[in-house]
Order: sequence, then C-alpha cells, then structure tokens
Amino acid sequence: MTLTSPQPVIAGDDETGTTARQFLRIATAGSVDDGKSTLIGRILHDTGSLPTDHLAAVTDGDGDVDLAALSDGLRAEREQGITIDVAYRFFSTPTRSYVLADTPGHERYTRNMFTGASNAHVAVLLVDARHGLLRQTRRHARIATLVGVPHVIAAVNKIDLVDFSEHRFDEIRADLAELAVQLGIGEIQAIPVAAKHGDNVVHRSSNTPWYSGATLLEYLEDVELHAPAPVTEELRLPIQWVSRPSESSRGESNRRTYTGRLASGTLRVGDEIVVLPSGSRSTVTALDTLDPTRDVAVAPLSVGIQIDDDIDIGRGDVIVSGAQGAHLPVLAREIDAHVCWLSNSPLRAGDRVALKHGPSTVRATVQSLERRLDPDTLIEHVAPGELVLNDIGTVTLRTSSVVPADPYASNRDTGAFILIDEASNDTVGAGTILEPREVIPGKATRNDIKWHPSSLARAERWAHTEQRGATVWLTGLPASGKSTVAVALERAVVSRGRVAYLLDGDNIRHGISDDLGFSAGDRAENIRRVGHVARLFADAGVIAIASMVSPLRSDREIARELHRAADLDFIEVHVSTPVTECERRDPKGLYERARRGELRGLTGIDAPYESPENPDLRFDTTGADIDRLASLILGALMDRGIMTG
Repeated sequence: MTLTSPQPVIAGDDETGTTARQFLRIATAGSVDDGKSTLIGRILHDTGSLPTDHLAAVTDGDGDVDLAALSDGLRAEREQGITIDVAYRFFSTPTRSYVLADTPGHERYTRNMFTGASNAHVAVLLVDARHGLLRQTRRHARIATLVGVPHVIAAVNKIDLVDFSEHRFDEIRADLAELAVQLGIGEIQAIPVAAKHGDNVVHRSSNTPWYSGATLLEYLEDVELHAPAPVTEELRLPIQWVSRPSESSRGESNRRTYTGRLASGTLRVGDEIVVLPSGSRSTVTALDTLDPTRDVAVAPLSVGIQIDDDIDIGRGDVIVSGAQGAHLPVLAREIDAHVCWLSNSPLRAGDRVALKHGPSTVRATVQSLERRLDPDTLIEHVAPGELVLNDIGTVTLRTSSVVPADPYASNRDTGAFILIDEASNDTVGAGTILEPREVIPGKATRNDIKWHPSSLARAERWAHTEQRGATVWLTGLPASGKSTVAVALERAVVSRGRVAYLLDGDNIRHGISDDLGFSAGDRAENIRRVGHVARLFADAGVIAIASMVSPLRSDREIARELHRAADLDFIEVHVSTPVTECERRDPKGLYERARRGELRGLTGIDAPYESPENPDLRFDTTGADIDRLASLILGALMDRGIMTG
C-alpha cells in the first residue's frame, strides 16, 4: 500500500479529438449497509458505464438489477453482503473520467480506507438516513482529513426509507456541520439520495422538492482540480529508477537517466537542481516525458532526466530545485506523524519498523506514542500505552538515516509513508507527517533525558588504572589496509600493558548497527554510533581503535567533535593507499562487482571519498611494513602523553 498524490488531468477525446479530459479520483466510505456498493452501481448504471454482459449478469428474470453486485467483485463479498477489499470502478462523462474506490465499511477492514482515500480528490461518506452518523462514519471522516482529501461530502442515503423527510435531512446536516468543526474542515456538503432508485445521484429527484442543491454527479463535475504546487521552487522528484548508460552506434557513451514521478513543481531542460540528501548540484540537460512536444514537466507526470555532472544518485534520492529561494524539504531524522495502525499486534514505544517513504525505505524506532483518537468522540487521549488494530494515533519516530520530508499538509507524496514489519514484510501502519525535524548527529541534544555522570572523576579513574584513554580513527578506501594496521596497533598497545579495543566496521554491523543498510544515510548513522562508542571507551581509559572507511569529512568531523567536547584525544590516520592498489587486492570482491555494475555506491568507484585535509598521520600501505606503520601511531600516542615508552 502506498500513499500517493492524485493525477489531475489525462488526455481525452471529444468530437474533434483534441479536448483534454480531466481525471477525478473518488473514495466512498461509511458503515456497513449504508449502501456504498449500491450507490456505485447506480452511478455506473445511470452514466451508461456498464458493459452489456456485466449488466446482464446481475439482472434477474424480472429485469431487476442488483446494483451492489456491480462493485462487490470478490466471491466472499457477494456471499456475505459486505465489501472486504477496495474495489476500483471506472466511469466517464463528456468532460471527466473517474476512478471510484469503494472502501470497506466493516470496522475490521478500516485499514483499506487509507488505501482508497490516499490519492482521492473527493471522499463521499455514506450516511443511512435512518441511523445518522455512526462510529465508522466519524472514523472514516477523520481518515479522509488525515490523508488530505480536499473535498468531503456526505450522501445521505436511503432518504426514501424516511419518507423523503426534509426534517430528518436537516438533523443529519446539523450533525455533519458539528463533525466538520471537530475535524477542523470548512464544510461537509450533504446531498439527500436514494441510491436504489437513483434519486439525486445522477438525475435530480422530484421526491425532494425542498432540496435545491446539486446532485451527486453535478457536484463531482464541478470540483476544481489543481496540479500539485506547479512552480519550479516547489520541485520534488523522488528517484525510482536509475538506468545505466549504453554505448551509442558511434561508440559514444550516454549519461545515466534518472526516472521518477514528479510529486510537485515543474522541471525543464536548463533548470538547476539539488540532489538530496547529499546536496550535490547539477543542471538538467535532457528531459523525457514520452511526449515529444512537451518541453516542461508538471507534477504528477512521470519523467526521465539526464544531468550535466557525474554525481552519485540512487533510488530514494530526491531531486529538488536549485533556484535561489527554492522551498526545500527537511532532511529529517525525527518525525511527528499521524499513524493508522493496521496490524493485529499492537504498536508500543520502542518498537522498530521499516519506514517506506516514496521509493526509499529506512529503519525507524518508535520514540513515543503521544495521542490516540477516540473514534466515537474524536477526542484524543494523551500518552496511550499502545495502538491496536485500526487505532489512529500521533507518534514520534526516529529514523536510522535521513528522510527528505515535507509536512503532509504541503505535499501528499513527500509527507506520507507506510510502516512495514521487517520480519513478515507485512504493511502494519500508514502515516502522514505532521512535523519533520532535522537532527544533527553529535550536536543534537535531548530535552527528555539527562547525562548521568559517574561518581568517579575521569582523572581519578585514570590515576588508579594507570591508563589514559584516546581514540585512533583510521580512514581510507575499502581494502586500503586500515584493518590490517588496526589489528597490529591493537596488539602493540596491549603488549605494552595497556587496554585497547578494535572497533572494526564489519564487526560493528553484527550488533550495534545490525539495523542499518549501506545507503548514504545509514553509513553516516553507523559512523555516528561508532563515534559515540569510541568516546565512551576513551573516557573509561581504553585506547579505542576505529577502522572505518568513513568517506565524508563531515561524518569524521562529528566523531572528532564528540571527543573535543569531552576533552578526549582523537587521532585521525589517513590510510592513503591508491585505489589501483586497493582494487588489485580486493579481498571481498567489491571492486570487481562494482565494475560489473552489480554493486552501486562503492567508495572510490561511483561514490566519493573525501581525503582528510589535515590528518594527524598519513601513510600508504603499498609494500609497507605493517608493524612499522603501527609504531608510527604508537609514536603519536606517546607524543601526546597517552602512552609511555
């Protein structure tokens, strides 16, 4: 299940074959037996949108049509007389094409309301005129507002069963006005209908002379549609696919093509763009929208682009405008969101899930459950212990890597996500972002917890143990020899009666970072965690030896800053072995796989490595004596008074 933005316009034909027909998405919702399937069947029937064989299949010997059976497609739905899954139906008028999602009314299947309404322009709430607003009506109305449906209307159905009573209709309309206030929306338009007989659905009814408003179809025909933020400064292009260059017939190498669907904004050749989360900049050199006459792409078109520079762009990256004054998404590591919980197992604070945001998936931890919505009163209860199946709540999530996100109120694509159980791969939650927050690793502070100092002062601890702590950070390309030198250094330190411990990158991923992948964000988070662990070791008087590729200066600076803030020594060692030598060694076969195109983002091949500008030590392991290199680091430790001869 994905939450996506609607597509406002599609190509269509009139008598001349030149008119653009608008495209409208509708979601119906309500409680069981409110008549959703019958209403949909009536619309299909009265707009002439049914194939002859389909109509014949649901018509009995007396010529009566079972309208509900037109949309209840599953066998279990027909047998039970309820809608279980979202059923999509299509119909059209001379001016518009429609996709109509019939969402289940049964409380057990509330989760599917999120699917049906997530990309709808209009939500049609069915209200039984005899029963009025029910628990499910209120819950579905709340979901519609959570997923940002722009227009919410109520079809007060079965008005014939209350003798087409104007008084009863006015009572329900007053309840709907109160519900609109509770939901914080302007209005819920009410229309009296009798779906079984067709009153005020497509054709105006003579049975409601007291009603002068639009029929349901007239209302749908008049809904105004707008493209999502059609300005360059609001550009959002999540990358879904990267196609590798191919050789032309003349032997020329073409550039990579980056494809995705525009979530908002516009894009044309010559536009300056920024790739998030890396921040790399370039210019669009080619644009493909499958329409050779189009020179500008507008959301929500799918596009393929080529750019002027060879920079690392992968699936899940987001291209935004590089223009001055552009509105950029937040590079979020912490998210406040509304979540509809879809699993039989409850959600509790501390749980870990996968968060799928557009094409990108990251790990997330539930930091806290802030509120839970009461579906009867629409009152939010503070600090619930858990969210259970079909609960709607407000939660705070902390992600393992950066998510370029917007509030859902401003962008329905980059402000939505789903939650996935990593063990079963089941979708367990759907969410809309209230506030995305940037959290700078190593610099952010927590206002809900305090650092608990030890009863032993560091100087006292070091005096009694006769040890002084520090961190040695070895950085370099894969297969540069970092780990080999680190192992020799650890042995040399311990042989002199001191405690040292090797924090190897691969070993860390077996435990502390076993929840992280190898995206740019996950790698940064891995380095952040190692930096914190190394600082704790150094504070305890241990010489921590970190062997990490750590390709970006900014990530290494975070680790250095952690130690500087704690007044601890940090020795940066650049193992500067050339990439040609690293590739010749290639003990894990990484370079070979990268050259074959089987491995993306390998540092030194198609991902950058930023050499330290002023490392404490720099050496090349090509043909070198490893013990001698380890002794160079020992010398640096002695120069700082961390070790003695």
